[in-house]
Amino acid sequence: MPPPRVSASAVAVLWVVALARCAGDRSRPTCGIAQLVGPAMVQQRMTNVVYLLADAPRGLPGSLPARVVGQAQQGEVLVAYDKTQLLMGYQGPAFPASPGGYGVLVVDDSTQRAEGVILYEPEAPKSLPQLGAVTGTDRSVPLFGVRVDWGGVSNPRCPLLGPAPVTR
Repeated sequence: MPPPRVSASAVAVLWVVALARCAGDRSRPTCGIAQLVGPAMVQQRMTNVVYLLADAPRGLPGSLPARVVGQAQQGEVLVAYDKTQLLMGYQGPAFPASPGGYGVLVVDDSTQRAEGVILYEPEAPKSLPQLGAVTGTDRSVPLFGVRVDWGGVSNPRCPLLGPAPVTR
């Protein structure tokens, strides 16, 4: 029997609560919740073909922030192109264990800016347009892409990707 699916409205409610609780100190446990809810929202968005990227975006910077879901430390991916495919080299802690794993290039749907890559542990989804691959120390995993409302997925005080801003 497959596990029950979480509705989009339940994920949205959890995310709003987590964001509200993250408004203070980044070390608070609720920021850890936000680090789990954000990737879940990205995965949920991938179920709607309208938001999937069919082709690798051009003009990406030489590196982007990356995070393996469930890991506190952030890594990065080095970006290269092979014709129409993106080739990304992951540098950081805890590349997804074999077997399984996949990466998602997250693009803000309002600015079309690539925010970074989220790496997931489970088996890659079937029949999604593959943009390329992310390579760790000993293997590669498929790379997909999705457009999201970045402001709704990542809070500046509890960022999903990228450095935390300096607060005074």
